[in-house]
Amino acid sequence: MHDDKTTRRAGRPRSAEKNDAILRAALDLLARQGYVRMTLDQVAAAAGVSKSTIHLRWKTKADLLTAALAAVRMAGAPPSSGDLRTDLLAILRDFARTVERVNGMALIGTCLAEEDHTPELLALLRERTVLPRRALLREVLERGREEGSVRADADLEAAVSALLGPFYADHLAGRGGRPGWAEQAVDLTLAALRPVGGR
Repeated sequence: MHDDKTTRRAGRPRSAEKNDAILRAALDLLARQGYVRMTLDQVAAAAGVSKSTIHLRWKTKADLLTAALAAVRMAGAPPSSGDLRTDLLAILRDFARTVERVNGMALIGTCLAEEDHTPELLALLRERTVLPRRALLREVLERGREEGSVRADADLEAAVSALLGPFYADHLAGRGGRPGWAEQAVDLTLAALRPVGGR
């Protein structure tokens, strides 16, 4: 049985808006400043809340950041057009928009740099963003294989890496945001996957 004091201590439901603001601020600061330099005071100021509000929800900086990464939601698959090339392009363009929206390249770099000390950050980034995106691309390629436009013996995991790789490589080479990167990635990959004698 719960007494009145227990009920009162539970208090009001925690504000979803505050939670969202805190998690967004944490991701932004993680991407811009890195894990070591980022402080909970900075997160509180950026989110417009008190530090004690953060501590009510998450005990440590690592707890907060793992929650922030867990809250990252990759957009769902764009609607299928039924055309292999069109569907692959839609997924890659949506991927690029998502990375840009969350300052994703800096976030990836931070998670890689922190792997030895806070491995859960990179693990959650993979689980919530990288692997679901790869699964979307693989599903489209598998459909292409069933329809006969992709070779039966094609290595689809390698093909997925070939589709996503140019985005990262261009960024590192200072060519990020290059128009046409997605079209080139798709066309080169599909050319390698085409059945012998296929169009």
